[in-house]
Amino acid sequence: VRVERDGSVPADNPFVGRNGARPEIWSLGHRNVQGAALNPETGELWAVEHGARGGDEVNIARAGRNYGWPTIAYGIEYRGSSIGDGLTVRDGLEQPTYYWDPVVAPGGVTFYDGEAFPEWRGNLFISGLGSRHLSRLVIEGDRVVGEEWLLTNLNQRIRDVQVAADGALWIVTDDDNGRLIRIGPAQ
Repeated sequence: VRVERDGSVPADNPFVGRNGARPEIWSLGHRNVQGAALNPETGELWAVEHGARGGDEVNIARAGRNYGWPTIAYGIEYRGSSIGDGLTVRDGLEQPTYYWDPVVAPGGVTFYDGEAFPEWRGNLFISGLGSRHLSRLVIEGDRVVGEEWLLTNLNQRIRDVQVAADGALWIVTDDDNGRLIRIGPAQ
C-alpha cells in the first residue's frame, strides 16, 4: 500500500483508475511482511517476508508487481502439503530477490549507512526470530551477493535492528529476558 502522509492516494500509483482494484495498492502477492527499509542508494523499498515452512523472502517492492503469494512459493504448508500447485515460478510473477529455506523467520530490517563500519555500508541487516541470529546481506545493485550470520551464540530471538547516529547497530531481542545490545567498533 502506498499513500501520502495525509492519507490520500498518489496519482501515479499503478492501480489508480483500474476497475476492481484499490488505488492504494503499490504491489501485491506478499505473504507476511515483517520488516521494510528504504535503500539509501536507490530509494526503493526492500521488504522481508515470512514464508510458511520454507521460503522466507527478501523482495524489492516495485510498482504494480505481483510477488506471487499464494500462487508460487519456496516452501510448503505447515502440515506438509504443497502451497497452491507447488510451483516456484510462473510467468508474470516476480521471483524473490533472496530467499531462505529453511526459514530464518525474519523480523526487522535496516540498511547500514553508518560510518563506524565502512565495509558494511549498503549492506542489509535482518533480524532472525526463528534462526536467532542477525543476517548481514551484501548488496550489489538489486542483488544479494553474500550473507554473513552474526550473533549466532546469542540464543535469543532477535526482533529488530537499527543503525544509531554514531554508526553502531542496536539489536533488540524479544525473549522473556530480552536484551538491548549495541554493536560498535572495538575500542
